[in-house]
Amino acid sequence: MIEKYYRQIIDGVPSAVVVADKNLKAVFSNAAFRKLFPYPKDRGEIGQVTCCEMGACSGCQQKVGCRLYAAFEDCLETGRPLSRRIFQRVNTGDGMREVWYSLSLTPIGGGLCMATIDDSLELEIAKELQTAKNIQQKLLPAGKWAGGKRYSYMYVPCREIGGDLPDVYEVSGGAMGMIADVSGKGISAGMLSAFVKAAYDKKEPSPAAAISKLAAKFRELNLDERSYVTVAAVRIDEDSITYSTAGHNVPILLKTDSGITRIVLNSPPVSNWFDNPSYFEDTIPYKKGDILVLLTDGVTECQNSRGEFFGSDGAIKTLSTSRTGEEFIKNLEDNLRAWCPNHDDDVTAIAFDL
Repeated sequence: MIEKYYRQIIDGVPSAVVVADKNLKAVFSNAAFRKLFPYPKDRGEIGQVTCCEMGACSGCQQKVGCRLYAAFEDCLETGRPLSRRIFQRVNTGDGMREVWYSLSLTPIGGGLCMATIDDSLELEIAKELQTAKNIQQKLLPAGKWAGGKRYSYMYVPCREIGGDLPDVYEVSGGAMGMIADVSGKGISAGMLSAFVKAAYDKKEPSPAAAISKLAAKFRELNLDERSYVTVAAVRIDEDSITYSTAGHNVPILLKTDSGITRIVLNSPPVSNWFDNPSYFEDTIPYKKGDILVLLTDGVTECQNSRGEFFGSDGAIKTLSTSRTGEEFIKNLEDNLRAWCPNHDDDVTAIAFDL
């Protein structure tokens, strides 16, 4: 009866608590722990109850060097309290994520060890970031065709949450493309990109008008001058492309009969820098077999170990050796990976087969 009350007391403690035996099996975990690691059982191998991606400790080939396993083992062998900083890759059913947390362990007799996670807030933040990442992934284009045009794209955020936004959709049976890059990185950039997704008028057939409407809604946010959005938008008709930009990398068109065309049109970013910014659009012809590319500065400003930029020239060279939009995206991914394995900015591109 007393043990039952003790369990109820520990179960009500706001800190995450787990008790393991000498075989590294969890024999008890409280509600706070199960909230952090929502494994179906509150007992089992310590690797299981913490949702370790490697699974059960008994069959884990990474046991040697595992800080979680070693922490419990050292506490039980020495009989002394200790604290460890733990790094894990965990899978809680909504995707894989990397987490850090501080673990305080105390031997409680009977071959048992009690561990408390001291900074569970960090784990909660990691869970929220993973949820936000999953939501952001759902904002990406769903298919490979729009308005009778085949397209391919790449989206590689440099952090859990990205600030780039590629979008492809149809208006009146025609293909529309939009690519945006918001200021900043991480959570704030993710929130701003979600705003762009919601505020951009996908029923507006004019790229310039759609950007103008986005700028008007952006100004209503009354953000400071550090916040801004660059945008490139296109409408692909039967034999022409209508386009508009707002401080963004210009679209690139590979023409089958005359090579690369750089589309030039300068307009300010969507921001509060100007009282009444104007956005314009222009129209150029294309032929069947051409490829149209939209990309963010994460591509052009990607730097190698010598500090050299991949640049528009790198993108154009990649495009000139690609036969289709899908092949361009694959080649671009390979070339950027070879140029710089670790990106410090979001990398996004869309390619249309015209």
